[in-house]
Order: sequence, then structure tokens, then C-alpha cells
Amino acid sequence: MVDVLTKEQRSYNMSKIRSSKTKPELKIKQLMRSLGFLYQPKGIEGKPDFADKERKIAVFVDGCFWHKCPKHYRKPVQNRVFWLKKINQNEKRDKKVSKALKKKGWKVIRIWEHDIK
Repeated sequence: MVDVLTKEQRSYNMSKIRSSKTKPELKIKQLMRSLGFLYQPKGIEGKPDFADKERKIAVFVDGCFWHKCPKHYRKPVQNRVFWLKKINQNEKRDKKVSKALKKKGWKVIRIWEHDIK
């Protein structure tokens, strides 16, 4: 499948994709705060989107494309080698971070972006 955008247009679009303060995060921010969670807390391994330090609960909101959702992930068509490497690294990092936090007594919750309505 050929990309319908020029290289410059695609580059511009990709530059606008955020790694924090994403729409799925912001949709549940108020709910999570009401439950006692901090939004983007500092000093916690893996930089969870929400955390309750007292109860040691870390919540990550994972994007379907960026974190290889088994339900919605589709392999990229353009620049395939670069994106597959990046996404596979994200997947490995997610597992490593979850394992490290659990080892320190944290409960880790991962929410797929498609689960947030």
C-alpha cells in the first residue's frame, strides 16, 4: 500500500504525535485523580501515566500502534524496518518496566487506548 502523503507531510504528522498528555490519558485523568492517583508522577521507574505511591499502583495507558496491541496493531507499510524495530523495543521495554516494578512490590496495570471510551 502506497502512502497518500508526501514524505514532508508524513514527517509533519508524525512530529505531532505526543508521548505524554495523549487523548486517552486525558480522558481518564479526572477519574484517576478522584481515585487518588497522581498524573505523570516523577521518580517512578518507567514513567507511568498514573500512580498511587502509597498503595504502590502504577497505571500505563498504552497506544495500540506504539505498544503492539494484539487486537488492533497493524504492521506499518512505510519505513517498515525502522517502525518494526521501534515498536519491538517498546514492547520489550514495557515488559522490562513491568517486571522491575513488580519486583519492587508495585502492582502494574496496563490499559489499552481502545478500552478508554
